[in-house]
Amino acid sequence: MLGEKLYNAHYNHPKPNILVIGDLMLDHYIFGSASRLSPEAPVPIVNVKNENKIIGGAANVASNLIDLGANVFLAGITGNDAFGEEIRAILQAKNIGTDLIMKDSSRTTTVKTRVIASNHQIVRIDQEDIHDISGEIEAAFYSSLLPYIEKSDIVILSDYNKGLLTQSLSLQLISVCNALQKKVIVDPKGLDYTKYKGAFIIKPNRKELAEAAKTEKIHRQEDLESAAKVIFGVTETAYLIVTLSENGIAIITPETCKIIPVVANQVYDVTGAGDTVIATLAYCVGLGFSIEEACTIANYAASIVIKHIGSATTTIDEILTAIN
Repeated sequence: MLGEKLYNAHYNHPKPNILVIGDLMLDHYIFGSASRLSPEAPVPIVNVKNENKIIGGAANVASNLIDLGANVFLAGITGNDAFGEEIRAILQAKNIGTDLIMKDSSRTTTVKTRVIASNHQIVRIDQEDIHDISGEIEAAFYSSLLPYIEKSDIVILSDYNKGLLTQSLSLQLISVCNALQKKVIVDPKGLDYTKYKGAFIIKPNRKELAEAAKTEKIHRQEDLESAAKVIFGVTETAYLIVTLSENGIAIITPETCKIIPVVANQVYDVTGAGDTVIATLAYCVGLGFSIEEACTIANYAASIVIKHIGSATTTIDEILTAIN
């Protein structure tokens, strides 16, 4: 039944317009082989075979949405550098517009370089500046978004805590979206969830929820509900959708908690899986699915992308095959 409903909604209804606002980054993968240790230090020597650069962060959320079939607007900040231009080039190749991407000369574009040998990550090297954007850039950025919020069905705040989604900007965006009756779905980061007050859905993972609620590690459903109660108190969100890795996805409201079991049977790399979940969730909510239906479909989508090395995307046809 769910597969048939998804097929009909995807192929027979207008595609939702989704605005993604968040931190942009470039994921740089170096693939090679390692068969011996360096004589200079007890570290492996990696013989490079090939390299790959893909978009990460909020750009990966937008990439997931495009491959699902949504109409996508992407807004973010890069440095005024070659890495930022690489992000723009990749986005344009995927037919994702770059008009809402501003340059900030005070920062470098975030780049995460991962060295992988024999399917094992040896090291990750990060290059980034994570200070908050200036008040001047924030005001200009906010103004540029208003026409796109009006024509969007769903707005995603993809926060990687790199300096774009400040407290004031996040609250302004949620406020104007609520005034225009646009649902806001947040992928949160950091310890202060007051910046997400009024959002429709907040989607932390288990570790992020525990840290934000200032509680011990979450092991049982009682722990989950207790931590969620803290977040509901400061955000007044309608739903907390908590990804639980091998335990599935929890759908929590102030009154209820339901856990959808995991469907994955092979896991190679969870990089970017959260981006796939929030993109699929937003797409399905935009098509009119219930939260439980949307989370179930997102669960299938995640089970597909974690079978690949590096950030990956999926399609509705692949999800339908997994469901059926």
